[in-house]
Amino acid sequence: MTTIDTRAAVPLARTLRRVYFSRFGFALIWALLLAFVAPNAAPLLTVLVIIYPLVDAFSVLTELRAAGTTSRSRASEMINIVSSVLAAVALGWASFVSPGAVLAVWGVWAVLSGASQLVTGLIRRKLGGQVPLIFSGGLSVLVGLAFLAQGLGGSTMVTSIAGYAALGGVLFLISALRLTRSARA
Repeated sequence: MTTIDTRAAVPLARTLRRVYFSRFGFALIWALLLAFVAPNAAPLLTVLVIIYPLVDAFSVLTELRAAGTTSRSRASEMINIVSSVLAAVALGWASFVSPGAVLAVWGVWAVLSGASQLVTGLIRRKLGGQVPLIFSGGLSVLVGLAFLAQGLGGSTMVTSIAGYAALGGVLFLISALRLTRSARA
């Protein structure tokens, strides 16, 4: 059974709360930009699909630093960081190939980052506020597989990832709100 050191839990909850609120705001702005601007502007699409996983990597790195070197979720967070940075590079390349390539790469990244988010959420569940992220991680794996299939099938609708990002942002908001009690303890 996982135990949470209460001296470390409050600062970690506060950091996670700040990060989750930030991720919510970023995801919504990003999704709106992608949905309304990027379909008509290929260079902006490239920038947007590179930025999203880099923000994810930076956010997870912030969480990792707040959790400390003894964090049980360290391995899953490191996997998330590495896969996000590699995804940014691959998405930059894919954006010059085709919309289907973007969807396929995004799908692979969504599966990897979702699985690591699921594991991290399960490890941190006693901290509080993690149920929406556990759900989000599992959903990301499933949706990632769908994006991969769409991309390999030649779909050109990359704006579908805007909905994925917006839903993820809402789940981060719910987690941030649920962490409020842990952060005040």
